[in-house]
Amino acid sequence: MSTTLAGTALAVQQNQVIKPAPRVATQTQAQFFSAVNELCGNAFAGEVTVDTPKSEGFEGDLIMHVRKCGDQRIEIPFHVGDNHSRTWILTQTGSGISLKHDHRKPDGNYDPLTMYGGHTTDKGHATAQSFPADAYSKELFIELGVPQSNTNIWQMYIHDETFTYRLIREGREFRVDFDLTAPVDTPPTPWGYAD
Repeated sequence: MSTTLAGTALAVQQNQVIKPAPRVATQTQAQFFSAVNELCGNAFAGEVTVDTPKSEGFEGDLIMHVRKCGDQRIEIPFHVGDNHSRTWILTQTGSGISLKHDHRKPDGNYDPLTMYGGHTTDKGHATAQSFPADAYSKELFIELGVPQSNTNIWQMYIHDETFTYRLIREGREFRVDFDLTAPVDTPPTPWGYAD
């Protein structure tokens, strides 16, 4: 390499701006994520509005708490009575939004069925996103003997007065609607987390 080329290359390197690769999202995904972030710090009461076929384990007060927020990750514990095992985790991945379900035991250890969820496959809407089951979840469901869950699609809707969590698959629908007009007292720290 000639001295001139080497000098030019050095000058270019010294003037470069070094930045990490940007995380990208569609406008509607960014709007949805922002709308959930606006609820940060608040807790809301909910009720099961659809449960077909009826499932057990959702008796007692249902509370969602938008506990930790940020540009890339939001943690939303879902409390069912005295059961503080569930936390929904929304993450902006650079190719959409991921939804994971962190399930813990009372001592804080992971439940065998944990970190399942899905990832957006299209732009969705500013008020609604869908998360079809991802590859990790499908493998986990087969391993744990619940292969029917491989077709799960989780959905979240956020409107002025209601936040909805919904699960659908053939022969199964589960939906909880939370009242955003009346925040409730902050619930206990979810199992496996610290304040």
